Amino acid sequence: MQRRQSSKNSKQPLQVRHSNQTDLSAWRKGGRTDPEKSLQNRQSRNSQVNESKQDSLEQAVSYFEKVQDRVSLKKNEVLQKHLATVESIALQKGLPPEAFDVLLNVALSGKLADAVNTRLLKSLIPASVIPETSVVSSVSWLCVSKCSGSIQLLFVRWLITVFDFIDHKEQLHALYGFFFSFLQDEKMCPYVCHLLYLLTRKESGECTQLYEGMQPHLQALLSLYKLFCPELVSITLPGKMKTYFKNSEGPWKAAINTIRRRNQENSPVSQPLFLGTAQHQSRKRKWNTQLIIPASSANTNSLAGDKEKNHVDLYSTSESFPVEQLQTFSQLLQNIHHLEFPSQMGSVLTNPLLLHYMNCIKDESIYLRLYYWMGQTLQEECSWCVVDSNQYEEEFKDFLETIYKTECFLQEGFSSCEEFLYKSLPLWDGFCCRSQILRLVTWIPLSSFSEMKSHLYDPLAQLFFTSSIYFKCSVLESLKELLQNWLNWHVIQLDSESDSQGYSLNTTLSGLVNVVAELIHFVGWISTVALRLESNATFLLYFILDFYETVCDIYLRYNLPLLIMPPAGVFYPALLSMDSVSLNQLCYIMYRYRTNLVAAKENELIKKKILQFQFSSQTYQEYNQYIIAMVGCLWTSSAFQKDIHPQGVRLDDEVLKKTRVQEFKTSFNIVYHPAMMGYALLFLQQAWPDDNTFNFSLIKGRKWNWYLQYLYAQGLKGLKLFIESSINRVSRASQSKEGNVQV
Repeated sequence: MQRRQSSKNSKQPLQVRHSNQTDLSAWRKGGRTDPEKSLQNRQSRNSQVNESKQDSLEQAVSYFEKVQDRVSLKKNEVLQKHLATVESIALQKGLPPEAFDVLLNVALSGKLADAVNTRLLKSLIPASVIPETSVVSSVSWLCVSKCSGSIQLLFVRWLITVFDFIDHKEQLHALYGFFFSFLQDEKMCPYVCHLLYLLTRKESGECTQLYEGMQPHLQALLSLYKLFCPELVSITLPGKMKTYFKNSEGPWKAAINTIRRRNQENSPVSQPLFLGTAQHQSRKRKWNTQLIIPASSANTNSLAGDKEKNHVDLYSTSESFPVEQLQTFSQLLQNIHHLEFPSQMGSVLTNPLLLHYMNCIKDESIYLRLYYWMGQTLQEECSWCVVDSNQYEEEFKDFLETIYKTECFLQEGFSSCEEFLYKSLPLWDGFCCRSQILRLVTWIPLSSFSEMKSHLYDPLAQLFFTSSIYFKCSVLESLKELLQNWLNWHVIQLDSESDSQGYSLNTTLSGLVNVVAELIHFVGWISTVALRLESNATFLLYFILDFYETVCDIYLRYNLPLLIMPPAGVFYPALLSMDSVSLNQLCYIMYRYRTNLVAAKENELIKKKILQFQFSSQTYQEYNQYIIAMVGCLWTSSAFQKDIHPQGVRLDDEVLKKTRVQEFKTSFNIVYHPAMMGYALLFLQQAWPDDNTFNFSLIKGRKWNWYLQYLYAQGLKGLKLFIESSINRVSRASQSKEGNVQV
């Protein structure tokens, strides 16, 4: 590539707006000065203060444009002055687009010492956009090796950081092969891979001769190539996410965020014009700076007009449609196959139109870019993994909340988020970002039990047992939603598969059954222990039973051949609970278990080919044991005699007599049960308003039926369904005596 002499020798006068000027006296480069020069420096500062703010940057840029020979920084006060001017204005307001062409060229031309070039490159902080022509012109200096390797490396790092502020990128894409050649440089390779990763399109996958390796930065680039041109990448790439790229942000990202914050505070009306964002952003954290689509292409009407007049764009195509121009759903439909996504994929999270696109078009490259960006951001900015990050906890919460809302929109979890949870949960204290972390847990994708046990269940159980009852309930709620999301995913998969593919799903289906079963067993275990720790607290029991309301209906509602009964440590505390809501929940759950088991039994008799997923006899046996205990307690008053469960409430009469409880046999029927006694008392007041003895023995015979109707009218739907489905009264005569049952 030849150097463009015309672009370097003929420069247009720099036009600087008032909004981009600053007072140079507000900032000076720190350092020690000689006593003899102190007076001269004071005079110099005073003269700079008196200079027009409008002319200060223009004079500095004009000076650098005219530099011809190598100049020493120490012996040239004029150079020091103009360099300080550029640095000061860059840090306070950012540089206007017109300044980049000159400053990039002089920094990469080798005319000045590396110390000066380094300071110039570090001061290239955009106030709005960076012209693509300036970047392309500066890249031409890399062809003639005028600058040192360290300056080249710093330039590539700068290019990565400000990539989304470049107004157009067609010419940069045309330089793809040139950047590709730098992969042979060991020091440049990690950063060049990152730059190529940002530039890669489907047609870029045709680049061959990529040195296959297992370095993280090469893996990222190879993964994109394998998506676009799988025949060119023969190696197997790891499936798990890692930190693929080194941090390239240097001093620019923090300075950009500081300028953004200052501009938003000073000019709230024109916020959308500054650095491509219309929302309040962090002064330091980088995730919020990448959640908005950069307005680099949208705010370049004047630049685009100038370029059309003075430059013929030989590299442009009409096929791509930049997403920053996407405003309406109709535009999305018209350009759905021509969208060009931003390099910083975090902006996709807050754009509903792009999320619709991801739902409609399964473009793996978009997911891959998003996973890489999200995984690296989560790892670098985790509030409890990064030192001195407590002050950014609220921002991190907002970021996690945005990820959760995106997962809800897409109805699927991100593997990078799963990887973050697996790495961070062992270090989590259970307090920081609690709501957000537990919400993210609900969207963990399906994976093997061994992996989930060591990375999710074990660290979660340690926190669960040592935390408050409110944390326990929050964990149970999250695990219930996780189970529901898995089951919903299964239903969607069944709907999307054709009949001809039904038999090929057996392996996948059996794997899903195993993973879901392990989750249910895990919740059963922690629930049993938690009830003991919290003395069978009603509040905790509600969340446990709420989880089993989903479990009991898995077969019919989600078409998954799996039914698991709650453990005895959950069933009996609910059966003997003093709260009517818990007892009513348990009755409804047992009713749904019966409905599912009956349907499963009928299907097994009709469809012999699903015997692979036939429910075990242990499930039916455990259900029957629970039913006998419930009917014995609530109806026949024989639980202490007939309960056959190993962990049940069966007791010998001699032991019961020693308790000195009168009428112990009826202690847990629907009249005397601690959870139902309040209803019985109110019923007696209505049935016998003049009787103040509250004789519960009056509720029998016909009054028993009246009492049942009274209970049903109080909204105890679960109790009603259980009694009507599991208890058959043989005759009205038997009803009038003690309600003989047949299970």
